Amino acid sequence: MGKVVLVTGAARQLGGRFVRRIQRDPEVDRVIAVDAVAPGHQLGDADFVRADIRQPAIARVLAEHSVDTVVHLDVSAKTVGTGGRTAVKETNVIGTMQLLGACQKAPSVRRLVIKSSTNVYGSAPRDPAVFTETTPPKSLPSGGFAKDVVEVEGYVRGFARRRPDVAVCVLRFANILGPEADSPLADYLSLPVLPTVFGYDPRLQFVHEDDVVDVLGIASREPRRGTLNSGTFNIAGDGVLLLSQCSRRLGRPTMPLLLPAVTWVGQALRTVGMTDFSPEQIRLLTHGRVVSTVQMRETLGFHPQFSTAETFAEFARSQGPGLLPPEAVGRAVDRLAAMPCAGAAGDVPGFTGAGDTHPTPSAR
Repeated sequence: MGKVVLVTGAARQLGGRFVRRIQRDPEVDRVIAVDAVAPGHQLGDADFVRADIRQPAIARVLAEHSVDTVVHLDVSAKTVGTGGRTAVKETNVIGTMQLLGACQKAPSVRRLVIKSSTNVYGSAPRDPAVFTETTPPKSLPSGGFAKDVVEVEGYVRGFARRRPDVAVCVLRFANILGPEADSPLADYLSLPVLPTVFGYDPRLQFVHEDDVVDVLGIASREPRRGTLNSGTFNIAGDGVLLLSQCSRRLGRPTMPLLLPAVTWVGQALRTVGMTDFSPEQIRLLTHGRVVSTVQMRETLGFHPQFSTAETFAEFARSQGPGLLPPEAVGRAVDRLAAMPCAGAAGDVPGFTGAGDTHPTPSAR
């Protein structure tokens, strides 16, 4: 008998992709897709169970289907369907608590995979250049999705102590991007003009949607020889990009603002529903964040197909040209460079060339 895998968050785009992918694993016999709302995409041959993980009924689902592998993807910064920040927090925190409680009581569960985020490290001015999995944050997140994932990981550590027989894998993803990305940062990068913090150009890392699905598959299977897929791992593409590089590659102009003004703009954007420009995202766009992926490669045995730059290029192609397309800007610069000067430098009265050794009378 193959494994029975339960996947939460199946109504999300990422959850649906993973459900369809894991069905192709020859070791998997059945896939149980769970969400509180019906998905708008196909789930293949998976059994969809409409259940709210915030309710105790999730324990009955685990027991009825003798689930041995749980992949918890319903930890996100955005809600599905109706509901605001309160609904998101309840799903992230209360839902995870209920799910872990159900897993603790289910003797059939042998593997647990948790989708987390590098937001657990926060973003602060005195942060180290690179975070490893054991680096403590300089300043714990005080709210929003970042605080949610800190609480989620705390509950997961408690579960691991109570059920040492369960292999637990926590994947801390950098900013997920791609043609179908659905996140607050993707919404921000889709704005026609990008508000930025004056005087700051943060370093950013990205991970491609395809790589996210691939590494989830590795984490949910038995580890290959010489690897270990239990523990906590940073997941990101190679390299970093500056926010200024991102804006140029998107062809979107930036609007540098003083920090208080950025906060006001963020509140206005949230009010009109354009993007969830939260305080934690403002801190990220101020100080940035870079994580080490050594353990991802050497211990987990995962090598992403896309670098940070390649991931962003895929996202940029899906967005279409911005107000300042790089190709058009480049052609304009070339035309300006080719234009004849109004007058040669030597014809300007009083001009001293770089090679002159004696000043002209007017220069005196």
